[in-house]
Amino acid sequence: MNSMWLFLGLVFVAVFLLAQGMVIPVFGESGKMRKRLLARLSTVAAASSQASFASLLREKYLNQLSPLERSLETLPGMAQLSRMIEQSGKSTPAYRVVVLSIALGAGAGVCGWLATRLPQVALMSAATAFALPYLKIVRARASRMAKFEEQFPEALDVIKRALKAGHPFTQSLKLVAEDMEAPVSREFELVFSEINYGSDVRRAMLGLLERMPSVSVMALVTAVMIQKETGGNLAETLERITAVIRGRFKLHRRVRTLTAEGRLSAWILALVPLVLFVVIWFTSPDYLPVLLKHPMGKNLITGAAALGVVGILWIRNIIRIRV
Repeated sequence: MNSMWLFLGLVFVAVFLLAQGMVIPVFGESGKMRKRLLARLSTVAAASSQASFASLLREKYLNQLSPLERSLETLPGMAQLSRMIEQSGKSTPAYRVVVLSIALGAGAGVCGWLATRLPQVALMSAATAFALPYLKIVRARASRMAKFEEQFPEALDVIKRALKAGHPFTQSLKLVAEDMEAPVSREFELVFSEINYGSDVRRAMLGLLERMPSVSVMALVTAVMIQKETGGNLAETLERITAVIRGRFKLHRRVRTLTAEGRLSAWILALVPLVLFVVIWFTSPDYLPVLLKHPMGKNLITGAAALGVVGILWIRNIIRIRV
């Protein structure tokens, strides 16, 4: 029985990794690319003598909390979780997400223990319930960033047309906020508000890049910063950037189409063992106890599940979009 739950647990891990790897936004950046963008953002921000606008906002937010809430909000990793929640478009405080995760995990663990009296089931139930709020945030964040990237070329077209019509750059940002839909309208509204409330264009654009770390936004921020320092025709630069972004869009779609077979293979690799196990368990209940109780059977189950996880990770690495 212990081997069965070990097998189910490893299969759950495989399916979880598969879901994280297969559900890739068309415009999403890889983890390495995102780290490189954040590193470049930190380098550029460090060159400025001004305090980070986001840091000032977070300090003001912490001062408004109660002592208990402030102590929870200052735990390690809470700033990163707050940034993820902001990028997902939610307004829930990070400490509430952590408290909700702990409550769900404890409740699911107790229910699993009372229902089965098996510590493996209780632990698996607790871990799954604990991760649900975080997974929901990750999914909402990926969906919102993908939608932002899809709207981004059109936003650049609005800015380009406004600049050619003689509007200042800040006014073109306001036009994007007024004429387009969320999330791109919300992000450009924040940029426009920061500039109106006294922040310079450079700092406001860096804030946009911090909230939406992607190659496309990095191109816009770089073009604006260079234009502010050295001059030039920003409208023509944005036109070239728009063409490149739309080219990336087409290439992403093509790569995703070409990797569809690999993603299907990964799903089959992950789900077929579990499906066969359940089918055999119900159709031939006398067949599996030999495998579950024999020492060699336990080793075979563990090895098969571990190799399945390795296969999932291998396929995920092959078909991951890095364009």
